[in-house]
Amino acid sequence: MWNKDIGIDLGTATVLVFVKGKGIVLREPSVVAMDQSTGKILSVGEDAKVMIGKTPGNVVAIRPLRDGVIADYTMTEVMLREFMKKVTKGLERLVRHRLMIGVPAGATDVERRAVLEAALEVGAKEAYLIEEPMAAAIGANMPVGEPVGNMVVDIGGGTTDIAIVSLGGLVVYESLRVGGDKFDESIVRYMRKQYNLAIGEQTAEDIKKQIGACDPKTASPEKTMDIRGRDLVQGLPRQVTVSSVDIARAIEEPVNAIVAGIKRVLEKTPPELSADVMDRGIILTGGGAYLRGIAELIMEETEINAMVAESAGECVALGTGIALESLDKLKETGAVYLATRKGIVNK
Repeated sequence: MWNKDIGIDLGTATVLVFVKGKGIVLREPSVVAMDQSTGKILSVGEDAKVMIGKTPGNVVAIRPLRDGVIADYTMTEVMLREFMKKVTKGLERLVRHRLMIGVPAGATDVERRAVLEAALEVGAKEAYLIEEPMAAAIGANMPVGEPVGNMVVDIGGGTTDIAIVSLGGLVVYESLRVGGDKFDESIVRYMRKQYNLAIGEQTAEDIKKQIGACDPKTASPEKTMDIRGRDLVQGLPRQVTVSSVDIARAIEEPVNAIVAGIKRVLEKTPPELSADVMDRGIILTGGGAYLRGIAELIMEETEINAMVAESAGECVALGTGIALESLDKLKETGAVYLATRKGIVNK
């Protein structure tokens, strides 16, 4: 029997898998395509994502994770099983895995239990949960075990986790149901309201990645993109040109919600740790950290230096893998939850 230590960032938009000794071995969208008439799973991951908004009546593209937690347990299990097959190259029945999975800091006990049970169902010998801001801080090489305040803001697809980490635990934290998905939804609404143009999720995501910005004051009006969609008045296909300033206005509300969350966490931070944060700055992780101008906006609003972590989008996955090597220390601080085939242990 071979043992594999595997860390999983079970993201709302993307699943990343880390294998000890190999690094990040899988990065796939969190999507499952299913034929509703037969119940057959047609594809998972990248192949399923391209079907969103383009399927015939009997085929549906499902996103089994919403707001960072499991919304469809069965589809999550199917998706995890397929990804594990890719990672283990068909040897999943011969291998006894230890899995570490990241969950939002604000996840309920029921939501945590659902993730643990799904991990056991796909063949894990032991499954552990770690809160995403802790995993992100570990993956960003922050000194989480030392008696100093480290502030991390993990902007994912479904949630934004904001936390002060010290001595291996979360001192103050807040989990917002705001992330990349909310940015996309805001862009879709803005295009309908401002241009009478209906666009899909995929188009909104492409706009965000190519010309997205978070501050209308600093966004470039020269950075533009041609958008195709359906005219809501005439019902015909139409093309409009939008600028980075448009997109900054579109996502102003969710961006402001993240900034407000950061300020609330700073207000609740003990004075000694506040001084550390002033010295060390705020580290941004997650896919949302790549949004143009987000670090500068946070710096302007908080007067604290803000930096995007190296490999920001991979920090949680890297952190889950590294955490498996320091289980004893993390268990002492209550940073991980454990489940075995004999049952779920709270911590």
